[in-house]
Amino acid sequence: MPGLDTTMHLDMFQTWNRQGMYGMQWGDPDTMPPLRYLRDTWLLPYVDPEHVAVEIGPGGGRWTRYLLGFQTLWAVDFYEDLLHELERTITAPNLRLVHNHGTDFPGVPSADFVFSFGTFVHLDAPVIADYLANLRGVLKPGGNAILHYADQTKPMARLNSGFADMDPDRMRRLVVEAGFVVLEEDTGTMWHSSLIRFTW
Repeated sequence: MPGLDTTMHLDMFQTWNRQGMYGMQWGDPDTMPPLRYLRDTWLLPYVDPEHVAVEIGPGGGRWTRYLLGFQTLWAVDFYEDLLHELERTITAPNLRLVHNHGTDFPGVPSADFVFSFGTFVHLDAPVIADYLANLRGVLKPGGNAILHYADQTKPMARLNSGFADMDPDRMRRLVVEAGFVVLEEDTGTMWHSSLIRFTW
């Protein structure tokens, strides 16, 4: 299964047909009902102009555009090519691009909100565990982190060779073992994945 030791994310980007915003080929949260629901219930209620946010794996900005209402938004990615694409599609004075070394957050201060959609579905458990360990140094106590991950209890995840071997029980265990408290889960909206919200 893929993790940070593969070029899968870059391969997907490089084979993209360069039409529109990168990431929209997997659905537009403005028009696709399940994504619109997740946008309205799992993202927009947390946007606060006095808070700082982090997005992990922003791609071309499909979800980033909704996070620009934060005081500062740190977009973190392992692949410089994808950060360059985000810079091409979104220009905002409060957007900060960060090239990390795998699962770290270099130069990112403490944040009130952390969000990732479409990235953790491709990450194996050890990589997720490393990210969670590093998140303890970024997420403020009482802040909210929301991660979207592969759910192999669903047939559509099992049919997708790029999806990691993960499910709600294992994801919940990883979050708790990292010292966080699970606040909320959505295991029903997406046909191949689930979401988890946690804090500490």
